[in-house]
Amino acid sequence: MSTPVRLLAISGSVREGSINQQLVEVAAAKARALGAEVTVVDLRALALPVFDADLLAAQGFPAGALALRDLFASHDGLLLSNPEYNALPTPLFVNAFDWLSVVPADGDKPDGKAVTAGKPAGLLAASPGALGGIRALPIVRTFLSTNFAMVVVPEQLALPSAPQHLGEPSALKTPALDQALDKLVASVVKQAGWFKG
Repeated sequence: MSTPVRLLAISGSVREGSINQQLVEVAAAKARALGAEVTVVDLRALALPVFDADLLAAQGFPAGALALRDLFASHDGLLLSNPEYNALPTPLFVNAFDWLSVVPADGDKPDGKAVTAGKPAGLLAASPGALGGIRALPIVRTFLSTNFAMVVVPEQLALPSAPQHLGEPSALKTPALDQALDKLVASVVKQAGWFKG
């Protein structure tokens, strides 16, 4: 029997009660139901300072940047729920991936961009407002596909009025939105299986 695909689940917001954290955990539960192994990553726990080339030259790579590289190296795809802050992706997300982008290869470990190349990503966003975070998703799509050579699946979900639809651990309360999330997750799992070979 082939080994299951392994996915990372990341929220660009880690505040207490984050609706994007809730959304990505629902997506993770759906991926597990399809047979995937999922690792939920807390970006704040990586304790990454604001990216600074002088800091890098003086102190070297933070342990959290190396840990993020190792996580991507051992997983086949990504589920990402990223809210928009002023119509942009969150600084927490961008900063973490800025660090990842400059991590060098080390022995048998590829560099930070090589560990993402060709792997699928599924994009989500949640907001209490009417737009659901939709304005930041094209930026995230370009950021991951251009800079990290990830295969961002065409399906995406921007969840407006998110508190009304969240609350269950493995499904959204609104059937049409839950079906859209099912399709997104299934696409990422399928693509990850193709990547894994």
